[in-house]
Amino acid sequence: MAHTDTPLASGASDRPQTGAEYLASLQDDREIYIYGERIKDVTKHPAYRNSAASISRLFDSIQDPNDPAASPTDTGNGGHTHAFFKVPRVREDLVASKIAIEHWQRQSFGWMGRTPDYKASLITMLGADPDFFGEYAPNARYWYRRVQEELLHVGHAIVHPPVDRARGMEDAKDVFVHVDEETDSGLIVSGAKVVATGAALTQYTYVSHIGPRASKEFALIFMAPLHAPGVKLYSRHSYEFAAAAASSPFDYPLSSRFDENDAILVFDRALIPWENVLAYDPETVFQFNAGDYSWGPRAAFQASTRLEAKLDFIIGLVSKALDVTGAGGFRGVQAQLGELLAFKDLVSGMRDGMIEGATEGFGGSLLPNTRYALSYAAAAPGYYSRMRQIIETIIASGLIYLNSHSSDFQVPEIRRDLDRFLRGSGGLTALDRSKVMKALWDAIGSEFG
Repeated sequence: MAHTDTPLASGASDRPQTGAEYLASLQDDREIYIYGERIKDVTKHPAYRNSAASISRLFDSIQDPNDPAASPTDTGNGGHTHAFFKVPRVREDLVASKIAIEHWQRQSFGWMGRTPDYKASLITMLGADPDFFGEYAPNARYWYRRVQEELLHVGHAIVHPPVDRARGMEDAKDVFVHVDEETDSGLIVSGAKVVATGAALTQYTYVSHIGPRASKEFALIFMAPLHAPGVKLYSRHSYEFAAAAASSPFDYPLSSRFDENDAILVFDRALIPWENVLAYDPETVFQFNAGDYSWGPRAAFQASTRLEAKLDFIIGLVSKALDVTGAGGFRGVQAQLGELLAFKDLVSGMRDGMIEGATEGFGGSLLPNTRYALSYAAAAPGYYSRMRQIIETIIASGLIYLNSHSSDFQVPEIRRDLDRFLRGSGGLTALDRSKVMKALWDAIGSEFG
């Protein structure tokens, strides 16, 4: 069952994959369905192509070993990787990870929650103590090395579909992921997982049972290649596609570029090679996902750094919107803008607390402080909801006092009225106003936001 090392898809052993190599790897005849048809190429289809391009730019940005996100690998290959893809051992490792995550997240203004660094929160822990995985320890070592050296884009699907949840797992065997059969080549797996966010654009998907201890047929962790026979994805409505079909990137500047399409991941008697299996027993699966070895604090560490970048962007956009409306000088408005700034500082403070209060974790790794991680997870949704409420209050009708489409500015008789009646305050033009407010609406008012 030990994994036999294979050449990296990039063809190189000492550098991460490039953006072009990443995009080429997605052209693998994966079985993806949207709007009643099977997609031939996600890198060219209008439901996915812009988001794929946004991710590819991350890989291009880190080709330089001196990039702020880059750090020497710890696998002995002499290359470099993203700092968060390495097991942290000392405080400085967590600081480097924060800088690396921040650098990547600012490239999408914090809007892409499932960039490759997100799943590094989990995959990296395979290298912290590979022997924890028992007979699958060689597989854990292999995937830690390969994902780090090549900087693979790994997604995850760990939640059972919302079907028959009040019943026992055995009663929903036709829906939940389970082992149908053990063969010499691997496990034959069937069932579904949700929500596979961004899965159409990933190279592998980490699949696991998560929750209470389950019987062995449900208790497994494995890496699924998206092009494997029997692996299918059913995508939700694409915000990127809607922006292209009914509008333009001008009108939906965020959803047209950063939509990570959620999907239902289905296994129809798919073969998972033994080399891709990481665990296949109830106790190991439970401990890695929810016990003393949980990777949850690392996920919160990445998520909080991403949210800080996102709040920075939104607060800047709100400030520009107040310039447009001329309401920025009102005392009550300033107080509420200050509340938004406080939310951002609270998020960054909890993230920094995860660094300064870090404790020894799985395999001697340095684990972000669990109390701060849980505090962030509890508080952040409330902050975000309150932020939306504040923006709707202080920007008010400015969010919808807009023309319908960028093409309006190309028609002289329409443009004359827009330039007069849609202009902003302080010398800002109608075009300025439209750009700012459409971006802010996409951030909080559209289906994407």
